Amino acid sequence: MVMLPCLAQKINGVSFVASGDSISQAHTQPVKRLNANYAALMPFGFIRELSSPEIRFNVKRQWFGEREEGIKQYAKELRKKGIRIMLKPQIWVWHGQYTGHITMNSETNWKKLENTYTDFILMYAKTAQEIKIPIFCIGTELEKFIQNRPAYWKELIKKIRKIYSGKLTYAANWDEFKRVPFWGQLDYIGVDAYFPLSEQKTPTVADFEKGWTAHKKEIKRVQNQFKKPVLFTEFGYRSVNFTGKEPWDSKRVQASVNLEAQKNGLQALYNQFWNESWFAGGFVWKWFHRHDRVGGNNNNRFTPQNKPAEKLITKLYGQ
Repeated sequence: MVMLPCLAQKINGVSFVASGDSISQAHTQPVKRLNANYAALMPFGFIRELSSPEIRFNVKRQWFGEREEGIKQYAKELRKKGIRIMLKPQIWVWHGQYTGHITMNSETNWKKLENTYTDFILMYAKTAQEIKIPIFCIGTELEKFIQNRPAYWKELIKKIRKIYSGKLTYAANWDEFKRVPFWGQLDYIGVDAYFPLSEQKTPTVADFEKGWTAHKKEIKRVQNQFKKPVLFTEFGYRSVNFTGKEPWDSKRVQASVNLEAQKNGLQALYNQFWNESWFAGGFVWKWFHRHDRVGGNNNNRFTPQNKPAEKLITKLYGQ
């Protein structure tokens, strides 16, 4: 196993959700209080259907925080608190369809998609370079696009490198990361870490850690193959019953609140990864700017805000 001494300080990050507003120190102080040292900012591009080649992005109809102007303002305010940035442009398919299934029905449309995705990503790569953002994520959960067009992605990375001098990653879904063909060209192996870990209603920390055994072995295998640090580009658990079973399942928002299960999942993930020399850190999903108005003990969503999970993360990130 290759040693990675540069990872002595982990990335203790939050996924900072875009809003319609600009932000101020009132919105960034809770992030600082969490002991976070990084925030992922996520400008969005939108497509109408899984087979649509046109991406709409950086238009006035979008929320302020989803556009280039908003990214610059958010980054400026977060930096005042000493919080560094990963810029993570993402695609949203109308009606919330899964981006990993984006597939074109003709060569013409594949070319159109490639051209518009290149415009989208290179615009934000230039932004990242201009405002000296240290990490840039070239895509999020786009498995079919990558599977069908691997040569395009390898050339896209070369184009990004000509514009942007910081570190690169890609946010692969938990069941996709082992098949990504271009890890060797990037600086981090990025994983959205929503692995299925336990069938229990309220898994203990030990239950979660047992569930990590096979997945962690596979993560270490891929890391050892490419000799690149692993970054959890997203991680987290809803505060619901059976939260470790299928963490990605959005139908669980109807389930009962279970604050203990969320906390146990986060503790187990930290136990399993944060002391590993090959692990760079991660970004908890997700953090809203109006801290006083979100989360709480009756909330069953991913956010840890105003829950026992927030107190736990504050402690863990402070170690």
